[in-house]
Amino acid sequence: MRITYEEKIFESSNPVKVNEILKEDINEKHIACIVNNQVHALDYEIREDAKVELLDINSKDGRNVYIRGVMFIMGKAFAECYPKALLTVNYQLHNSMFCQIDNMAVTDEMINNVREKMKEIIKADLPITKTVMSVDEAKAFYTHSKSANGRFQIDNHAKEVALYFCGDYFNYLYGTMPLTTGMMKIFEIQKYKDGYLVRYPDKTDMTKLGEYKETKKLLSTFDEYDDIYKLLNVNTVFKLNKKVEDGEINDFILLSEALHEKKISILADKISKKSDVKMVLIAGPSSSGKTTFARKLSLGLRLKGIKPVTISVDNYFVERKDNPRDEFGNYDFECIEAIDLELFNDHLVRLLNGETVEVPKFDFKVGTKVYDGTTMSLKKDEILVIEGIHCLNDRLTKAIPKEEKVKIYISDLTVLNIDYFNRISTTDTRLIRRIVRDYKYRGYDALSTLQSWYSVNRGEEKYIYPYQEEADYMFNSSLIYELAAEKKYAVPLLKQIDSTHKEYGEAQRLIQFLEYFEDIPDDDIPNTSLLREFIGGSIYHKENKKK
Repeated sequence: MRITYEEKIFESSNPVKVNEILKEDINEKHIACIVNNQVHALDYEIREDAKVELLDINSKDGRNVYIRGVMFIMGKAFAECYPKALLTVNYQLHNSMFCQIDNMAVTDEMINNVREKMKEIIKADLPITKTVMSVDEAKAFYTHSKSANGRFQIDNHAKEVALYFCGDYFNYLYGTMPLTTGMMKIFEIQKYKDGYLVRYPDKTDMTKLGEYKETKKLLSTFDEYDDIYKLLNVNTVFKLNKKVEDGEINDFILLSEALHEKKISILADKISKKSDVKMVLIAGPSSSGKTTFARKLSLGLRLKGIKPVTISVDNYFVERKDNPRDEFGNYDFECIEAIDLELFNDHLVRLLNGETVEVPKFDFKVGTKVYDGTTMSLKKDEILVIEGIHCLNDRLTKAIPKEEKVKIYISDLTVLNIDYFNRISTTDTRLIRRIVRDYKYRGYDALSTLQSWYSVNRGEEKYIYPYQEEADYMFNSSLIYELAAEKKYAVPLLKQIDSTHKEYGEAQRLIQFLEYFEDIPDDDIPNTSLLREFIGGSIYHKENKKK
């Protein structure tokens, strides 16, 4: 075998582990590795020609391994201090994970005890080992284990189960794990609301604890949906699959859709009661379903006697020569300075004053505004609806008084977990949506979507997330069943990415994740569903009218 690491080439006629062959190169910042574009633990055994990279904790994948390790240690600490505690890992907040205990009250004493135990476990630098079992073996092991707390959930169609052990403690973790407990030295655990936060370093600096910023509105939105789906007894993939297997999924889909319709109706009612409001501003990260949401909200407003009129921010870009550039020297079309704020605000003020304005159309090929005589005006019963990345930032509409605006934040905030200890990333749910939509409507394959995803996320972190708590209302566009419906579209697209691409590992991770879900046929999904914006067949979009 030829094993390449940076400029070094090693040869071996026998299988060899990464941490053995690169012993001299691995330091305390290395938490995992990449072998032929797939993330693995540092003790991964190489059995064929390979290109190897060492994963630093400051990398995206490295940080995820670090967080997974901290959560494992937290679970072990609770198992030793409070063995009967039934833990649930709920949602990721700012540099932290929000967790709850279903059968015990969380107290300061409890958290202090667990914190000290976590420190002990980390100081001991205990090995974390992986054992792969068949589904039947894993079920039998859990049944006879004195350490198991009865929360183990796995479907019969899973191929295998990887359990991680540390002394007497074991748990199932979705993804690569660190080799020892001593690799995660920086953490904090603190009581919060009716649960607790497990905090970890910020992605910009893994050498110190990340700042925790209060996100009350976001947490409240999560909690609301979590309570509903717990009441419906569908808060894990196992339980969702059971609905499919038992033939109950159709009713459950209709319940999920009814929840969306109810929330939008409530929003429209609240907006209609604000007599001073003259515009609705909608913002959210990529693939949140903003287009369908805006259409549905507009219909709800019309039922209240308010006629929505849209104005596109995209037509108000600055001239290309004035467009700022990013750190790589490329045009930064996502920054707020790329918008002609003076002209946009001038037009907004004039429209709200009852004047008629000549609106531009931006020619992206030439990079300039074009005026073709198109005019716009607002009647007394009309209201502006504006959708865009900067809509929560008051700079975009600085000339409009606060009381005349309603700001709405929309995102796919899934409350579905793989099981009680493994949450599903809200970013992953949006990424799956985008992969399906990009291929269906934009001509991009899954590789192109994955290659652009970093840039998309970077823009969201700079221009959307810092302002999400500024929203007057939040709308959770997640549908608890959506990943089961998107699986049949996404998996074949992801399988087209081979091991020669850097994105191969991410594609494989997403494939393995989606394999947990039982398929849901499209026929069960209403054509009014927000999910139809991504999988097709939506009554709200032109492509369906043509058909």
